[in-house]
Amino acid sequence: MSKYYPVIGLEIHCQLATKTKMFCGCEIEVNTSPNKHVCPVCLGFPGAMPVPNKKAVEFAIRLGLALHCEIDLNAMWTRKNYFYPDLPKGYQITQTGGLPIYDHPICSKGWLEIKRSDGVVRRIGITRIHMEEDAGKLVHDMSPTGSHFDANRCGTPLCEIVTEPDIRSPEEAVLTFKKIKQILEYTGVSHANMENGNIRCDGNISIRPSEDAPYGTRAEIKNLNSFTNLEKALTAELLLQTVTLDAGREVQQSTKRYDPNADKTIVIRSKEDAPDYKYFPEPDMVRLVTDPSVVEEIRRTLPELPDARFARFLQEYKLTEYDAQVLTDEIHVSNWFDSAAKTCKNPKMLANWVITELLCEVKELEGGFDAVKVRPEQLSALVNLIEDGTINGKIAKQVFAEMFASGKDPEVIVKEKGLVQITDTGAIEKTVREVVEKNAAQFAEFKAGKVALKGFFVGQVMKSSGGKANPKIVNQILDKLAQE
Repeated sequence: MSKYYPVIGLEIHCQLATKTKMFCGCEIEVNTSPNKHVCPVCLGFPGAMPVPNKKAVEFAIRLGLALHCEIDLNAMWTRKNYFYPDLPKGYQITQTGGLPIYDHPICSKGWLEIKRSDGVVRRIGITRIHMEEDAGKLVHDMSPTGSHFDANRCGTPLCEIVTEPDIRSPEEAVLTFKKIKQILEYTGVSHANMENGNIRCDGNISIRPSEDAPYGTRAEIKNLNSFTNLEKALTAELLLQTVTLDAGREVQQSTKRYDPNADKTIVIRSKEDAPDYKYFPEPDMVRLVTDPSVVEEIRRTLPELPDARFARFLQEYKLTEYDAQVLTDEIHVSNWFDSAAKTCKNPKMLANWVITELLCEVKELEGGFDAVKVRPEQLSALVNLIEDGTINGKIAKQVFAEMFASGKDPEVIVKEKGLVQITDTGAIEKTVREVVEKNAAQFAEFKAGKVALKGFFVGQVMKSSGGKANPKIVNQILDKLAQE
Protein backbone atom coordinates (compact mmCIF):
# COMPACT_ATOMS: atom_id res chain seq x y z
CA MET A 1 0.00 0.00 0.00
CA SER A 2 1.34 3.44 -0.97
CA LYS A 3 2.25 5.85 1.82
CA TYR A 4 0.85 8.68 -0.31
CA TYR A 5 -2.78 9.67 -0.78
CA PRO A 6 -4.03 10.05 -4.37
CA VAL A 7 -6.14 13.01 -5.43
CA ILE A 8 -7.95 12.43 -8.73
CA GLY A 9 -10.30 14.45 -10.89
CA LEU A 10 -11.82 13.56 -14.24
CA GLU A 11 -12.69 15.52 -17.36
CA ILE A 12 -15.15 13.56 -19.46
CA HIS A 13 -15.87 14.68 -23.02
CA CYS A 14 -19.02 13.39 -24.69
CA GLN A 15 -20.50 13.97 -28.13
CA LEU A 16 -24.12 15.07 -27.91
CA ALA A 17 -26.71 13.00 -29.78
CA THR A 18 -27.94 15.83 -32.01
CA LYS A 19 -28.64 15.56 -35.73
CA THR A 20 -26.80 18.77 -36.60
CA LYS A 21 -23.68 20.60 -35.47
CA MET A 22 -23.27 23.00 -32.57
CA PHE A 23 -23.32 26.33 -34.40
CA CYS A 24 -24.57 25.54 -37.91
CA GLY A 25 -27.08 23.33 -39.71
CA CYS A 26 -24.59 20.80 -41.09
CA GLU A 27 -25.66 17.18 -40.61
CA ILE A 28 -23.70 14.90 -38.29
CA GLU A 29 -23.01 11.61 -40.06
CA VAL A 30 -20.41 8.97 -39.27
CA ASN A 31 -18.64 6.82 -41.84
CA THR A 32 -19.28 9.20 -44.73
CA SER A 33 -17.01 10.71 -47.36
CA PRO A 34 -14.50 13.34 -46.12
CA ASN A 35 -15.54 16.99 -45.99
CA LYS A 36 -19.12 16.21 -47.03
CA HIS A 37 -20.91 18.03 -44.18
CA VAL A 38 -19.19 21.41 -43.99
CA CYS A 39 -20.14 25.06 -44.38
CA PRO A 40 -18.56 28.52 -43.88
CA VAL A 41 -19.48 28.46 -40.17
CA CYS A 42 -17.81 25.19 -39.18
CA LEU A 43 -14.86 25.94 -41.47
CA GLY A 44 -14.36 29.32 -39.82
CA PHE A 45 -14.75 31.54 -42.88
CA PRO A 46 -14.62 35.27 -42.09
CA GLY A 47 -18.06 36.78 -41.58
CA ALA A 48 -19.84 33.45 -41.02
CA MET A 49 -21.93 33.82 -37.86
CA PRO A 50 -22.53 30.93 -35.42
CA VAL A 51 -26.00 30.18 -34.04
CA PRO A 52 -26.34 27.80 -31.03
CA ASN A 53 -28.07 24.47 -31.54
CA LYS A 54 -31.23 24.56 -29.40
CA LYS A 55 -31.30 20.77 -28.97
CA ALA A 56 -27.69 20.73 -27.80
CA VAL A 57 -28.51 23.36 -25.16
CA GLU A 58 -31.51 21.30 -23.99
CA PHE A 59 -29.33 18.19 -23.79
CA ALA A 60 -26.75 20.05 -21.69
CA ILE A 61 -29.46 21.22 -19.28
CA ARG A 62 -30.91 17.70 -19.09
CA LEU A 63 -27.48 16.30 -18.24
CA GLY A 64 -26.92 19.00 -15.64
CA LEU A 65 -30.24 18.26 -13.93
CA ALA A 66 -29.49 14.53 -13.94
CA LEU A 67 -26.21 15.34 -12.14
CA HIS A 68 -27.92 17.65 -9.60
CA CYS A 69 -26.28 20.78 -11.04
CA GLU A 70 -27.27 24.41 -10.80
CA ILE A 71 -28.28 25.78 -14.21
CA ASP A 72 -26.88 29.16 -15.24
CA LEU A 73 -29.71 31.06 -16.92
CA ASN A 74 -27.22 33.59 -18.31
CA ALA A 75 -24.32 31.46 -19.52
CA MET A 76 -21.43 32.84 -21.58
CA TRP A 77 -19.58 31.68 -24.69
CA THR A 78 -15.80 32.15 -24.87
CA ARG A 79 -13.02 31.64 -27.38
CA LYS A 80 -10.18 29.26 -26.62
CA ASN A 81 -7.35 30.28 -28.94
CA TYR A 82 -4.78 27.79 -30.18
CA PHE A 83 -3.32 26.57 -33.45
CA TYR A 84 -3.43 22.98 -34.61
CA PRO A 85 -3.92 21.56 -38.13
CA ASP A 86 -7.33 20.06 -37.28
CA LEU A 87 -8.75 23.44 -36.16
CA PRO A 88 -9.36 25.64 -39.23
CA LYS A 89 -10.76 28.54 -37.16
CA GLY A 90 -7.67 28.84 -35.01
CA TYR A 91 -9.97 28.89 -31.99
CA GLN A 92 -12.65 26.80 -30.31
CA ILE A 93 -15.97 28.17 -29.03
CA THR A 94 -16.45 26.91 -25.49
CA GLN A 95 -17.83 28.02 -22.11
CA THR A 96 -14.73 28.14 -19.97
CA GLY A 97 -12.39 31.06 -19.46
CA GLY A 98 -9.15 32.10 -17.84
CA LEU A 99 -10.78 34.74 -15.62
CA PRO A 100 -13.79 34.27 -13.32
CA ILE A 101 -15.61 37.06 -15.14
CA TYR A 102 -15.60 34.92 -18.30
CA ASP A 103 -16.30 31.62 -16.55
CA HIS A 104 -20.05 31.03 -16.86
CA PRO A 105 -20.72 27.41 -17.92
CA ILE A 106 -24.31 26.31 -18.35
CA CYS A 107 -24.14 23.83 -15.42
CA SER A 108 -22.12 23.80 -12.19
CA LYS A 109 -22.01 22.59 -8.57
CA GLY A 110 -23.47 19.13 -9.09
CA TRP A 111 -22.75 15.67 -7.70
CA LEU A 112 -23.16 11.95 -8.17
CA GLU A 113 -22.78 8.94 -5.89
CA ILE A 114 -20.72 5.80 -6.39
CA LYS A 115 -20.61 2.58 -4.40
CA ARG A 116 -17.20 0.98 -3.95
CA SER A 117 -16.56 -2.77 -3.86
CA ASP A 118 -16.27 -2.57 -0.06
CA GLY A 119 -19.81 -1.18 0.14
CA VAL A 120 -18.80 2.40 0.96
CA VAL A 121 -20.91 5.04 -0.82
CA ARG A 122 -19.04 8.21 -1.79
CA ARG A 123 -20.33 11.48 -3.21
CA ILE A 124 -18.24 12.96 -6.03
CA GLY A 125 -18.70 16.63 -6.81
CA ILE A 126 -19.28 17.93 -10.34
CA THR A 127 -17.46 21.23 -10.81
CA ARG A 128 -19.02 22.15 -14.12
CA ILE A 129 -20.56 20.99 -17.36
CA HIS A 130 -19.87 23.19 -20.34
CA MET A 131 -20.66 23.02 -24.03
CA GLU A 132 -18.12 23.35 -26.79
CA GLU A 133 -17.44 22.35 -30.38
CA ASP A 134 -15.21 19.56 -31.60
CA ALA A 135 -12.23 19.94 -33.94
CA GLY A 136 -11.75 18.13 -37.24
CA LYS A 137 -9.87 14.91 -37.88
CA LEU A 138 -6.38 14.36 -39.25
CA VAL A 139 -5.86 11.18 -41.29
CA HIS A 140 -2.24 10.06 -41.37
CA ASP A 141 -2.35 6.73 -43.20
CA MET A 142 -3.58 7.82 -46.66
CA SER A 143 -0.27 9.19 -47.91
CA PRO A 144 3.39 8.54 -47.07
CA THR A 145 4.24 12.20 -47.65
CA GLY A 146 1.66 14.02 -45.53
CA SER A 147 -1.60 14.04 -43.61
CA HIS A 148 -5.13 14.64 -44.86
CA PHE A 149 -7.79 16.73 -43.14
CA ASP A 150 -11.45 15.76 -42.76
CA ALA A 151 -13.61 18.66 -41.54
CA ASN A 152 -16.82 16.66 -41.07
CA ARG A 153 -16.28 16.57 -37.30
CA CYS A 154 -15.63 20.33 -37.01
CA GLY A 155 -18.37 21.93 -34.96
CA THR A 156 -19.82 18.69 -33.57
CA PRO A 157 -21.47 19.54 -30.22
CA LEU A 158 -19.70 18.34 -27.10
CA CYS A 159 -20.23 18.53 -23.38
CA GLU A 160 -17.32 18.39 -20.98
CA ILE A 161 -18.09 17.14 -17.47
CA VAL A 162 -15.45 18.17 -14.93
CA THR A 163 -15.44 16.53 -11.50
CA GLU A 164 -14.10 17.95 -8.28
CA PRO A 165 -10.81 16.38 -7.10
CA ASP A 166 -12.86 14.16 -4.77
CA ILE A 167 -11.76 10.81 -6.18
CA ARG A 168 -9.33 8.89 -4.00
CA SER A 169 -8.37 5.79 -6.00
CA PRO A 170 -8.30 4.42 -9.55
CA GLU A 171 -11.25 2.19 -8.59
CA GLU A 172 -13.32 5.24 -7.64
CA ALA A 173 -12.29 6.94 -10.89
CA VAL A 174 -13.61 4.01 -12.93
CA LEU A 175 -16.86 3.94 -10.94
CA THR A 176 -17.30 7.68 -11.54
CA PHE A 177 -16.65 7.33 -15.27
CA LYS A 178 -19.09 4.40 -15.45
CA LYS A 179 -21.81 6.31 -13.61
CA ILE A 180 -21.47 9.34 -15.90
CA LYS A 181 -21.56 7.11 -19.00
CA GLN A 182 -24.65 5.43 -17.58
CA ILE A 183 -26.40 8.76 -17.01
CA LEU A 184 -25.52 9.93 -20.53
CA GLU A 185 -27.18 6.80 -21.94
CA TYR A 186 -30.23 6.90 -19.67
CA THR A 187 -30.92 10.56 -20.46
CA GLY A 188 -30.34 10.08 -24.19
CA VAL A 189 -27.93 13.02 -24.17
CA SER A 190 -25.17 10.99 -25.84
CA HIS A 191 -24.77 7.56 -27.40
CA ALA A 192 -21.67 7.32 -25.19
CA ASN A 193 -20.14 4.65 -27.41
CA MET A 194 -16.43 4.42 -26.57
CA GLU A 195 -15.56 2.45 -29.71
CA ASN A 196 -17.05 5.18 -31.90
CA GLY A 197 -15.33 7.94 -29.95
CA ASN A 198 -18.58 9.39 -28.52
CA ILE A 199 -17.01 9.58 -25.08
CA ARG A 200 -13.49 9.81 -23.70
CA CYS A 201 -11.89 10.70 -20.42
CA ASP A 202 -8.89 12.70 -19.21
CA GLY A 203 -7.58 11.84 -15.76
CA ASN A 204 -5.83 14.33 -13.45
CA ILE A 205 -3.86 12.82 -10.59
CA SER A 206 -1.52 14.02 -7.85
CA ILE A 207 -0.40 12.56 -4.54
CA ARG A 208 0.17 14.01 -1.08
CA PRO A 209 1.65 12.65 2.18
CA SER A 210 -1.58 12.94 4.20
CA GLU A 211 -5.29 13.45 3.62
CA ASP A 212 -5.19 17.03 4.90
CA ALA A 213 -1.95 18.07 3.16
CA PRO A 214 -2.05 20.54 0.24
CA TYR A 215 -2.56 19.06 -3.21
CA GLY A 216 0.58 17.91 -5.00
CA THR A 217 1.65 18.67 -8.57
CA ARG A 218 -0.70 16.94 -10.95
CA ALA A 219 -0.33 15.15 -14.23
CA GLU A 220 -3.11 15.06 -16.81
CA ILE A 221 -3.47 11.84 -18.80
CA LYS A 222 -5.35 12.44 -22.04
CA ASN A 223 -7.81 10.48 -24.15
CA LEU A 224 -8.52 7.40 -22.06
CA ASN A 225 -11.28 5.63 -23.99
CA SER A 226 -11.94 2.57 -21.82
CA PHE A 227 -12.50 1.81 -18.16
CA THR A 228 -9.53 -0.56 -18.19
CA ASN A 229 -7.15 2.03 -19.61
CA LEU A 230 -8.35 4.65 -17.13
CA GLU A 231 -7.64 2.38 -14.17
CA LYS A 232 -4.29 1.19 -15.53
CA ALA A 233 -3.14 4.70 -16.50
CA LEU A 234 -3.94 6.17 -13.08
CA THR A 235 -2.32 3.21 -11.33
CA ALA A 236 0.84 3.57 -13.44
CA GLU A 237 1.03 7.33 -12.84
CA LEU A 238 0.42 6.84 -9.12
CA LEU A 239 3.38 4.46 -8.98
CA LEU A 240 5.56 6.84 -11.02
CA GLN A 241 4.82 9.83 -8.78
CA THR A 242 5.45 7.71 -5.68
CA VAL A 243 8.86 6.61 -6.98
CA THR A 244 9.68 10.20 -7.98
CA LEU A 245 8.95 11.64 -4.53
CA ASP A 246 10.67 8.75 -2.75
CA ALA A 247 13.81 9.52 -4.79
CA GLY A 248 13.75 13.12 -3.56
CA ARG A 249 12.71 14.59 -6.91
CA GLU A 250 9.78 16.85 -7.73
CA VAL A 251 6.81 15.81 -9.84
CA GLN A 252 6.62 18.02 -12.93
CA GLN A 253 3.26 19.31 -14.13
CA SER A 254 2.64 17.79 -17.54
CA THR A 255 0.18 16.43 -20.04
CA LYS A 256 0.62 12.73 -20.76
CA ARG A 257 -0.73 9.79 -22.70
CA TYR A 258 -0.97 6.18 -21.60
CA ASP A 259 0.88 3.44 -23.47
CA PRO A 260 -1.00 0.18 -22.74
CA ASN A 261 1.72 -1.99 -24.25
CA ALA A 262 4.40 -0.60 -21.94
CA ASP A 263 1.88 0.05 -19.13
CA LYS A 264 3.28 3.50 -18.45
CA THR A 265 2.41 7.16 -18.92
CA ILE A 266 4.45 9.20 -21.40
CA VAL A 267 4.89 12.99 -21.39
CA ILE A 268 3.37 14.74 -24.41
CA ARG A 269 4.12 18.31 -23.37
CA SER A 270 4.51 20.52 -20.35
CA LYS A 271 1.09 21.54 -19.05
CA GLU A 272 -0.46 24.68 -20.46
CA ASP A 273 -2.25 27.07 -18.15
CA ALA A 274 -5.32 29.13 -19.00
CA PRO A 275 -3.35 32.25 -20.08
CA ASP A 276 -1.77 30.18 -22.86
CA TYR A 277 -5.16 29.98 -24.55
CA LYS A 278 -5.91 33.73 -24.30
CA TYR A 279 -9.57 33.22 -23.47
CA PHE A 280 -11.97 36.08 -24.12
CA PRO A 281 -15.77 36.38 -24.60
CA GLU A 282 -16.97 35.11 -27.99
CA PRO A 283 -17.56 38.35 -29.97
CA ASP A 284 -19.94 36.79 -32.51
CA MET A 285 -22.44 35.53 -29.93
CA VAL A 286 -24.51 37.05 -27.13
CA ARG A 287 -24.95 35.37 -23.76
CA LEU A 288 -26.98 32.17 -23.67
CA VAL A 289 -30.15 33.27 -21.86
CA THR A 290 -32.49 30.46 -20.78
CA ASP A 291 -36.01 30.99 -19.48
CA PRO A 292 -36.63 29.24 -16.11
CA SER A 293 -39.75 27.59 -17.56
CA VAL A 294 -37.56 25.77 -20.08
CA VAL A 295 -35.43 24.33 -17.28
CA GLU A 296 -38.51 23.23 -15.33
CA GLU A 297 -40.01 21.54 -18.38
CA ILE A 298 -36.78 19.62 -18.95
CA ARG A 299 -36.73 18.68 -15.26
CA ARG A 300 -40.34 17.47 -15.48
CA THR A 301 -39.59 15.25 -18.48
CA LEU A 302 -36.38 13.70 -17.14
CA PRO A 303 -36.44 9.92 -17.71
CA GLU A 304 -35.92 7.40 -14.93
CA LEU A 305 -32.24 7.56 -13.95
CA PRO A 306 -29.95 4.61 -13.07
CA ASP A 307 -30.13 4.93 -9.28
CA ALA A 308 -33.91 5.23 -9.32
CA ARG A 309 -34.27 2.24 -11.61
CA PHE A 310 -31.89 0.20 -9.45
CA ALA A 311 -34.04 0.96 -6.39
CA ARG A 312 -37.24 0.10 -8.29
CA PHE A 313 -35.86 -3.23 -9.50
CA LEU A 314 -35.03 -4.12 -5.90
CA GLN A 315 -38.49 -3.22 -4.63
CA GLU A 316 -40.79 -4.08 -7.53
CA TYR A 317 -39.10 -7.24 -8.78
CA LYS A 318 -37.46 -8.34 -5.51
CA LEU A 319 -34.06 -8.74 -7.19
CA THR A 320 -30.76 -9.10 -5.37
CA GLU A 321 -28.46 -6.07 -5.41
CA TYR A 322 -26.09 -7.94 -7.73
CA ASP A 323 -28.82 -8.78 -10.25
CA ALA A 324 -30.27 -5.26 -10.12
CA GLN A 325 -26.81 -3.79 -10.71
CA VAL A 326 -26.09 -6.01 -13.71
CA LEU A 327 -29.51 -5.31 -15.19
CA THR A 328 -29.25 -1.53 -14.83
CA ASP A 329 -25.63 -1.11 -15.97
CA GLU A 330 -26.61 -0.66 -19.62
CA ILE A 331 -29.78 1.09 -20.75
CA HIS A 332 -30.68 -1.35 -23.55
CA VAL A 333 -30.39 -4.37 -21.22
CA SER A 334 -32.32 -2.55 -18.51
CA ASN A 335 -35.15 -1.57 -20.85
CA TRP A 336 -35.28 -5.10 -22.30
CA PHE A 337 -35.56 -6.72 -18.86
CA ASP A 338 -38.08 -4.16 -17.62
CA SER A 339 -40.30 -4.84 -20.62
CA ALA A 340 -40.07 -8.61 -20.12
CA ALA A 341 -40.71 -8.42 -16.38
CA LYS A 342 -44.05 -6.65 -16.88
CA THR A 343 -45.64 -9.92 -18.07
CA CYS A 344 -43.51 -12.42 -16.15
CA LYS A 345 -44.84 -14.46 -13.21
CA ASN A 346 -41.37 -14.80 -11.67
CA PRO A 347 -39.14 -11.72 -12.30
CA LYS A 348 -36.34 -13.15 -10.13
CA MET A 349 -36.15 -16.24 -12.34
CA LEU A 350 -36.34 -14.00 -15.40
CA ALA A 351 -33.37 -11.96 -14.11
CA ASN A 352 -31.36 -15.16 -13.76
CA TRP A 353 -32.19 -16.16 -17.33
CA VAL A 354 -31.19 -12.76 -18.70
CA ILE A 355 -27.89 -12.70 -16.80
CA THR A 356 -26.76 -16.33 -17.09
CA GLU A 357 -28.20 -17.26 -20.49
CA LEU A 358 -29.10 -14.27 -22.65
CA LEU A 359 -26.14 -12.00 -21.86
CA CYS A 360 -23.69 -14.90 -22.15
CA GLU A 361 -24.99 -15.69 -25.64
CA VAL A 362 -24.89 -12.01 -26.62
CA LYS A 363 -21.13 -11.91 -25.94
CA GLU A 364 -20.61 -14.33 -28.83
CA LEU A 365 -23.14 -12.66 -31.12
CA GLU A 366 -21.91 -10.51 -33.98
CA GLY A 367 -23.79 -7.25 -33.73
CA GLY A 368 -24.19 -7.48 -29.96
CA PHE A 369 -27.49 -6.91 -28.18
CA ASP A 370 -29.05 -5.18 -31.18
CA ALA A 371 -28.87 -8.47 -33.09
CA VAL A 372 -30.77 -10.52 -30.48
CA LYS A 373 -33.78 -12.28 -32.04
CA VAL A 374 -35.47 -13.11 -28.73
CA ARG A 375 -38.06 -10.50 -27.81
CA PRO A 376 -38.70 -9.56 -24.16
CA GLU A 377 -42.19 -11.07 -24.14
CA GLN A 378 -40.80 -14.35 -25.51
CA LEU A 379 -38.34 -14.87 -22.65
CA SER A 380 -41.09 -13.88 -20.23
CA ALA A 381 -43.30 -16.56 -21.80
CA LEU A 382 -40.51 -19.15 -21.45
CA VAL A 383 -40.15 -18.41 -17.74
CA ASN A 384 -43.93 -18.62 -17.37
CA LEU A 385 -43.87 -22.10 -18.95
CA ILE A 386 -41.39 -23.19 -16.29
CA GLU A 387 -43.42 -21.54 -13.56
CA ASP A 388 -46.62 -23.26 -14.77
CA GLY A 389 -44.91 -26.66 -14.82
CA THR A 390 -45.34 -27.01 -18.58
CA ILE A 391 -41.59 -27.59 -19.02
CA ASN A 392 -38.68 -28.02 -16.62
CA GLY A 393 -35.43 -26.08 -16.45
CA LYS A 394 -33.46 -28.58 -18.52
CA ILE A 395 -35.99 -28.55 -21.35
CA ALA A 396 -36.21 -24.76 -21.07
CA LYS A 397 -32.51 -24.47 -21.97
CA GLN A 398 -33.13 -26.46 -25.15
CA VAL A 399 -36.09 -24.23 -25.97
CA PHE A 400 -34.06 -21.08 -25.30
CA ALA A 401 -31.27 -22.24 -27.63
CA GLU A 402 -33.84 -22.65 -30.41
CA MET A 403 -35.43 -19.28 -29.57
CA PHE A 404 -32.05 -17.54 -29.71
CA ALA A 405 -31.24 -19.10 -33.08
CA SER A 406 -34.63 -18.72 -34.76
CA GLY A 407 -36.63 -16.10 -32.85
CA LYS A 408 -39.58 -18.52 -32.56
CA ASP A 409 -42.05 -18.30 -29.68
CA PRO A 410 -41.33 -20.81 -26.87
CA GLU A 411 -44.86 -22.25 -27.03
CA VAL A 412 -44.38 -23.06 -30.72
CA ILE A 413 -41.04 -24.79 -30.09
CA VAL A 414 -42.43 -26.84 -27.19
CA LYS A 415 -45.37 -27.98 -29.33
CA GLU A 416 -43.29 -28.75 -32.44
CA LYS A 417 -40.73 -30.81 -30.54
CA GLY A 418 -43.14 -32.44 -28.10
CA LEU A 419 -41.31 -31.10 -25.06
CA VAL A 420 -44.22 -30.73 -22.64
CA GLN A 421 -43.18 -31.89 -19.18
CA ILE A 422 -44.54 -35.22 -17.93
CA THR A 423 -46.48 -34.64 -14.73
CA ASP A 424 -48.44 -37.91 -14.64
CA THR A 425 -47.32 -39.43 -11.33
CA GLY A 426 -48.16 -42.96 -12.45
CA ALA A 427 -46.13 -42.71 -15.65
CA ILE A 428 -43.18 -41.18 -13.83
CA GLU A 429 -43.28 -43.84 -11.08
CA LYS A 430 -43.20 -46.56 -13.72
CA THR A 431 -40.04 -45.05 -15.20
CA VAL A 432 -38.47 -44.63 -11.75
CA ARG A 433 -39.11 -48.28 -10.88
CA GLU A 434 -37.57 -49.40 -14.17
CA VAL A 435 -34.43 -47.39 -13.41
CA VAL A 436 -34.29 -48.77 -9.85
CA GLU A 437 -34.56 -52.36 -11.10
CA LYS A 438 -31.69 -51.80 -13.55
CA ASN A 439 -29.52 -50.33 -10.79
CA ALA A 440 -30.55 -52.44 -7.80
CA ALA A 441 -27.13 -52.42 -6.11
CA GLN A 442 -26.84 -48.65 -6.20
CA PHE A 443 -30.41 -48.26 -4.95
CA ALA A 444 -29.64 -50.52 -2.00
CA GLU A 445 -26.76 -48.16 -1.12
CA PHE A 446 -29.10 -45.19 -1.49
CA LYS A 447 -31.63 -46.79 0.88
CA ALA A 448 -28.81 -47.49 3.32
CA GLY A 449 -28.06 -43.77 3.56
CA LYS A 450 -25.76 -42.89 0.64
CA VAL A 451 -27.82 -39.81 -0.26
CA ALA A 452 -25.37 -38.64 -2.92
CA LEU A 453 -26.73 -41.39 -5.19
CA LYS A 454 -30.06 -39.60 -5.40
CA GLY A 455 -28.69 -37.31 -8.09
CA PHE A 456 -27.62 -40.36 -10.08
CA PHE A 457 -31.13 -41.79 -10.06
CA VAL A 458 -32.76 -38.46 -10.92
CA GLY A 459 -30.38 -38.16 -13.86
CA GLN A 460 -31.15 -41.67 -15.08
CA VAL A 461 -34.90 -41.05 -14.89
CA MET A 462 -34.54 -37.76 -16.76
CA LYS A 463 -32.49 -39.54 -19.40
CA SER A 464 -35.10 -42.28 -19.79
CA SER A 465 -37.89 -39.72 -20.11
CA GLY A 466 -36.04 -37.58 -22.61
CA GLY A 467 -35.65 -34.88 -19.98
CA LYS A 468 -39.42 -34.40 -19.75
CA ALA A 469 -40.18 -35.92 -16.34
CA ASN A 470 -41.01 -33.41 -13.61
CA PRO A 471 -37.88 -33.45 -11.38
CA LYS A 472 -39.88 -32.58 -8.28
CA ILE A 473 -42.15 -35.60 -8.73
CA VAL A 474 -39.12 -37.81 -9.49
CA ASN A 475 -37.53 -36.80 -6.18
CA GLN A 476 -40.75 -37.48 -4.28
CA ILE A 477 -41.11 -40.97 -5.77
CA LEU A 478 -37.48 -41.84 -5.03
CA ASP A 479 -37.99 -40.81 -1.41
CA LYS A 480 -41.14 -42.95 -1.24
CA LEU A 481 -39.43 -46.02 -2.71
CA ALA A 482 -36.52 -45.61 -0.32
CA GLN A 483 -38.95 -45.99 2.59
CA GLU A 484 -40.46 -49.25 1.28
